[in-house]
Amino acid sequence: MGGFILRRILSLFPLLLAASFAFFAMLRLGRGDPAMDYLRLAQIPPSDAALALARMELGLDRALLAQYASWLADALQGDLGLSWFTRRPVTEDLLAALPATLQLAGTAMLLVLLVGLPLGIFAALHRDRWPDHATRLIAFLGVSLPNFWLGFLLVLLFSVTLGWLPSMGREGPASLILPAIATAAMSCCVMLRLMRASVLGVLGERHLAFAAARGLPRRTVLGRHVVLNAMVPPLTAIGLHLGELIGGAMVVEMVFSWPGMGRYALIAITNRDYPALQGFVMLLMLVFVLGNLLVDIAYAWLDPRIRLGGGA
Repeated sequence: MGGFILRRILSLFPLLLAASFAFFAMLRLGRGDPAMDYLRLAQIPPSDAALALARMELGLDRALLAQYASWLADALQGDLGLSWFTRRPVTEDLLAALPATLQLAGTAMLLVLLVGLPLGIFAALHRDRWPDHATRLIAFLGVSLPNFWLGFLLVLLFSVTLGWLPSMGREGPASLILPAIATAAMSCCVMLRLMRASVLGVLGERHLAFAAARGLPRRTVLGRHVVLNAMVPPLTAIGLHLGELIGGAMVVEMVFSWPGMGRYALIAITNRDYPALQGFVMLLMLVFVLGNLLVDIAYAWLDPRIRLGGGA
């Protein structure tokens, strides 16, 4: 198990390096002039002399690999540069916004696990009966509704019409309910469908008949032989849902004025704030990769064939 974990950790570094360089190159080689955007945000008239000076200060007059190497050296020391819009260190801005995003994404993931998984099991155990049809209809509607549109509907119903919950801000547990539901809805419905299919696949295996023939209680058969074996595919999908929830929180945070990284990133996109965008994507990749690493470890713990196959 230790060797499997070490191999997985070592494989993350080339992935992070390649992804960070790809995004860095896209920003530099895309449409538009970073020096022009820098002068616009600094409210400096874009004369030829000012553009030349800005390119020199930003290092845009150097080769792309030299620019990336300089940025990477600073990033490894925790320095992601200064935001062109806020004029503050990007690292400080992101660390200030990170807790709010993790709180929202963590609560949404908790909803996915506590609602999506049990409903998927419930639907599979009542296959082709009304509970199965009802949960599949709910899943279809949940996947079809964009999270930002669902957020507007929740605000209209629970904040404007009923007045039960706050519509914006981060002032207490009550303000977390609506954005968490809007963020989790789509992932919850996807997890429901995946868990249902996984349980149905396990229910058709022969070892369940042998477990029942041994006289094991139905609850034991369902818990140890059905649910535990069916958890492997949904557990693999959790790593993808982590990135999906954080990415989906970007728009939801704007709808609910939630002071997180998504709101910070959208403001950076609107203003073409290159250092802020680079820092956000780098931190998002790090969170996504670490989440997948934890899922891989749990996957190998549930299914020993994974780590034994890697060792062979």
